[in-house]
Amino acid sequence: MYVCICQAVTEKQVRDAAAQGVHSLSALREHLGVASECGKCARCAHSILKECRNCPGSSQGMACAA
Repeated sequence: MYVCICQAVTEKQVRDAAAQGVHSLSALREHLGVASECGKCARCAHSILKECRNCPGSSQGMACAA
């Protein structure tokens, strides 16, 4: 599923970024460009990041698959 249409960022890319240590919306914006245009994706991207904080394996660099 696309999270950010403006930058063509998918949910998988957000989850992969979280596994690489991106844990804030501002860091995700720098890493992938999410919420840098219209901002409509910010809430969805932030909720995915929050969800990935609690995923087992995320501290070992494994992508969250929730």
